[in-house]
Amino acid sequence: MTPQRIAIEDREVGLELARSVESALAKDGLVLLPTETVYGVAARADRHEALAKLATLKGYADAGRPWTWHVGTPDALSAFESVLLPARRLAERYWPGPLTLVLPGVPRGLEPISRDGWTGVRLPAHRATASLLASLPFPVTMTSANRATEPPAASVDSIPAELVEALELIVDAGPARLAEPSSVLRVGRGKFEMLRSGLHDVEQLRAAAGLRLGFACTGNTCRSPMAEGLARAAIAKRLETTPAGIADFGYAVRSMGIFASVGAPAAQHAIRATSERGVDIADHRSSPALPEVIAELDHLYCMTQSHVDALRMLLPPGKDSAVALLDPDGHDIPDPIGGSASDYRHCAETIQAGIDARLADWV
Repeated sequence: MTPQRIAIEDREVGLELARSVESALAKDGLVLLPTETVYGVAARADRHEALAKLATLKGYADAGRPWTWHVGTPDALSAFESVLLPARRLAERYWPGPLTLVLPGVPRGLEPISRDGWTGVRLPAHRATASLLASLPFPVTMTSANRATEPPAASVDSIPAELVEALELIVDAGPARLAEPSSVLRVGRGKFEMLRSGLHDVEQLRAAAGLRLGFACTGNTCRSPMAEGLARAAIAKRLETTPAGIADFGYAVRSMGIFASVGAPAAQHAIRATSERGVDIADHRSSPALPEVIAELDHLYCMTQSHVDALRMLLPPGKDSAVALLDPDGHDIPDPIGGSASDYRHCAETIQAGIDARLADWV
């Protein structure tokens, strides 16, 4: 049976086509849809019968394999119980577009396409297909229009005849713009893993996912080294990785001093105060706050308002908004230099409270 073929342009579709696609998918049929990467075969993601047809078309022995949920708006992320900020930043930066995010959690109705508690999701950068997906009352999965061992099809005319015969409907928007599959990235606690390379480099994705954070005090031997170590540990705990492992998620944390020399070690009381909290800053060496270093940071947190004022004067207009007090309530964190071990412990406690208050904005 030859499927109906409807030619469209890359713009929002009308009600008639939306109803035709919905009708075909509702009865567990397969529909060919365009994306900016390659053509995809769409099926209901919540129906085992439709997924079995999709597996047969691809030549897979197992219909229970993971499939990717294709969505029409970024609001689909709200269907997941918990999405880390690195994943949200990636969606904000690269959606709509050729990036599939594999996230922890199984939104309701997507049990048939998830695997081991993870679900892939993508928002295509094709306005017609995105508008179709947004209009449907059920979730849809899509996979490239090819057998598993063959290259994906970038145009309708390049799809083998035996695959075409399995379709209920063909939506033809001409050749795909990119003609290359999307990148597939797993992002969750303890995971930042490229599952399939595509148009995006993993280092590019890391840079967009994480943050570059800085902490500043006067000499970079007491407060800011403690803040650097404690912040790195707090981020690592939230990501379920090691302090060194936060770099895999694109996070970089450093500290500096407004009047710091180069290479001075952290104060012994500061080392002990953080060590009592499970954080080792014994290898810290001081560095000065330089404009070119500060300009590379997403956020720079200072211990006192005087630090904020001094550092903002170093920066060009528009960059000074990245500088703020560590304490979100606007209180200074006094310098414990020359004080007792108890003074340093209290300082570390105050710094930790500021980090805890800021953490939800970072991870």
